[in-house]
Amino acid sequence: MNAIGPVEPGEGTQDHPLTNPGTPGILATTAAARPLTRLYAAHRRAVHTLLAAVLLLAGGGYLYATRPPATPPTTAELPYPAQTVDVSYLGEVNVPPGTRPRTFAFEVLLGVQSGPAVTVTRVTQPYDGLSLTSAPRAPFRTESGAARKIVVTMHVTECGKVPRDAGLPFMDVTLRNARAIQVQSFILGPRYAHDLSHALQVACSNDFP
Repeated sequence: MNAIGPVEPGEGTQDHPLTNPGTPGILATTAAARPLTRLYAAHRRAVHTLLAAVLLLAGGGYLYATRPPATPPTTAELPYPAQTVDVSYLGEVNVPPGTRPRTFAFEVLLGVQSGPAVTVTRVTQPYDGLSLTSAPRAPFRTESGAARKIVVTMHVTECGKVPRDAGLPFMDVTLRNARAIQVQSFILGPRYAHDLSHALQVACSNDFP
């Protein structure tokens, strides 16, 4: 016998809740996201500040890494050697035994205050009747910020060509650095003038009236 009516679900058949917006799985996910949303809203300014700091550090690091290499100063920007060197008088020095007569020695201090290293290529004095040698012998180099003691030994070759009283004696020093070569006259002060005059009088005591 045939009958027409509603089809009854078969045994073991269940409804699927996938299309139901009110299913417990979706509701649980939404509820779990709400604390994160509230946390971001509460600290949004701090998060933005931290993000900006990170971007700033990253940009600064990139600019530092890609910066052009520093160019060394040109020769025209370097100081002249005479502007950086100072020579001062220290005093008399005993000459070694057996040195020839009419010989005496002094000690001076040469310092390079700034700029590139300076090389002394020559040390002289203005009197024709005197010969001069230095220890260390020229040329010698002195670095920036350093000082060097120099022993200057003089020998009277002709008493008639040296002054009996050296009123304002000086030394001529030829200086060279990366910019230029200069001859600079250094006046070493009254102590040097007194000691030089005394040494000349002793050396030429038989020739001076």
